[in-house]
Amino acid sequence: MNWYIWIIAGLIYLIFSAWYFNWKGPLTADEIELYIADMSKHSSQSPTDPEIVKQFLEVDDGKEFVMLNLVRLHKGDVAHPETGEMTTASEILQGYFGPFSKALFHKAGHPVFMGRKKGGYIDSWNSAADEGFQVVGAMRYRSRRDLMALVTDPRFSDSHKFKLAAIDGTTSFPMQLRMSTYLRPKIWVPLLLLLLASLGQNALFLFELRK
Repeated sequence: MNWYIWIIAGLIYLIFSAWYFNWKGPLTADEIELYIADMSKHSSQSPTDPEIVKQFLEVDDGKEFVMLNLVRLHKGDVAHPETGEMTTASEILQGYFGPFSKALFHKAGHPVFMGRKKGGYIDSWNSAADEGFQVVGAMRYRSRRDLMALVTDPRFSDSHKFKLAAIDGTTSFPMQLRMSTYLRPKIWVPLLLLLLASLGQNALFLFELRK
């Protein structure tokens, strides 16, 4: 009997689901007040208006979302915030992005896409002038609770200096995907488990036939 293969696949998917999906529901009013109060304590480190963040949290639907980031890096070499050594903005930014991406992955967050700009505005009207953003990226967040847990995490207070040293200008806003042609983990993980379980069962069946 090869039924245990499917039990293992099912257990793996349960573990994945427990990690990848938000099971706590939307933020409560008390949680929002605590997060905003904590964020306001460190408002000097970020130009983000806490009121804008609060409005976003108050309409929490408990679903995943994607944060779109437009980034303009400093041109040429810049001084490293710790050593003073001149280096590229991209290398300095890793001092912030490295630890942050690990913490984000721990909360089931991950990059959706990332790319570099290859030209000026092609189709644009009634818009501000090209602000020179060079990098476009999108990060998946499991919930708005996870976003605030990362924003208020004291571990990133010290690494924020790398972000400020590397980035000349940036803007970010949250969005929910309405259409996507790439297979997100919540789709390809169960499909992969089904494929592996099927292959494993067939392999064991053939092995038993040859005994």
